[in-house]
Amino acid sequence: MLPKEILKQVKLLEISTRKMVNNLFAGEYHTAFKGQGLTFSDFREYVPGDDVRSISWNLTAKTAKPFVKRYEEERELTMLLCVDVSGSGLFGSGQYLKGEVLVNLAAVLSFAAQKNNDRVGLLLFSDQIEHFVVPKKGRYHVHRILRDLLYFKPQSLKTDFKVAFDHISHVLTKKATIFVLSDFLSSNEKTPDYVKSLRLIAKRHDVIAVVVEDNAEKSFPEVGLIDFEDSETGEIVTVDTSSHFFKKSYGQNYKALIQARDEKLKKSQVEIIKVDTSRGFIDPLIKFFSSKHKKR
Repeated sequence: MLPKEILKQVKLLEISTRKMVNNLFAGEYHTAFKGQGLTFSDFREYVPGDDVRSISWNLTAKTAKPFVKRYEEERELTMLLCVDVSGSGLFGSGQYLKGEVLVNLAAVLSFAAQKNNDRVGLLLFSDQIEHFVVPKKGRYHVHRILRDLLYFKPQSLKTDFKVAFDHISHVLTKKATIFVLSDFLSSNEKTPDYVKSLRLIAKRHDVIAVVVEDNAEKSFPEVGLIDFEDSETGEIVTVDTSSHFFKKSYGQNYKALIQARDEKLKKSQVEIIKVDTSRGFIDPLIKFFSSKHKKR
């Protein structure tokens, strides 16, 4: 049994995200992704311009009239939410921590999938596979995903994207839509490069990197002497935030970190959604789905 507080959070998260899906998505999710193929629907009489390869010769022979087969797109999709639960999600300068924004984004996508009768699964990762939920349909299954997003406590605070992407390659045998929700940052310089692994799954699946950013990470405010603790390694460093040297060094390091991250995602050939924690997180999703719809 889960604590009442967690059950309450699940219900509140359901209410808020369902409202967003119903009021704001307006079918954009439904039309953004292609189905898994075509399934036979029925027959109709041939009209000039129809592809002769679609003619049903058996029915044409029986009726003495040419008939063609009609097909409909198979809409049922499989979605996997691959969520980073490492320590960097504990950072935040606004109303929400980065990790909380990831949870809300995952909840919105879960209900969008349920609304369209799609399967949805969950993969939580740090520098190891923390938790995996096989994709299924239904409201109760979505409730389970929300519960796990809110309640699950990771064993590690470090990050290794390659571990997650290699795992996906093994567990997803059929084409799926994969949302990777993370800040795509790691303080460990020895973290294995994930480009090859991510590019591999992007060849087989639709992969979207949802990149969460916080404004305070771009330019740190002047607050005098302060202790910094690395959320992933626990290392503590005391710095003078008013120092010109610190400001310049911090800015350069952050810029280099972001450039390296963006280059890796570009090389991986995945689609990207950037979400600012200080702004509404639903608008970037709507913009992405709308643009994807127009490309179809």
